[in-house]
Amino acid sequence: MSTAPGPAPLKLTPEIKALVNNALARGHTISVAYVSPEGRPELSFRGSVQAYSDTQLAIWVRNPEGGIVKAVQTGHPHVSLLYGELGETKAFLTFRGRGHIETADAVRRKVYDSSHELERNLDKDRKGVPLIIDLDSAEGLVGGAWFKMQR
Repeated sequence: MSTAPGPAPLKLTPEIKALVNNALARGHTISVAYVSPEGRPELSFRGSVQAYSDTQLAIWVRNPEGGIVKAVQTGHPHVSLLYGELGETKAFLTFRGRGHIETADAVRRKVYDSSHELERNLDKDRKGVPLIIDLDSAEGLVGGAWFKMQR
């Protein structure tokens, strides 16, 4: 395998979107890192990560009072997401960006409805909130080829 090429313009490919959108269905969660309001690094597994657009990811955060929500609302919007899959697919993805909470009903509906059924069943009353991540970069290995994209 060759090394990653120089950065290309950021635009998530259909293959990357499919890996993210179907991660939980294939038994994988995506790790999300953020900095708490107290300045501590935090990690969590998320099953509702999804491609929201060509340059954005979204997460349905079931607990609207949770740590990642507090972090982005108190001036710590930077997040990093990590996905790894061995086996047939062999994919490694790292995303970096800035998160914000959306309150528009249409966005809430889209992110909730696009979440895996397992995640929806854990928040049947839709008390969570959508975290939209404006990506700054995406890089990794997909389909045997290294890639690197930047905004």
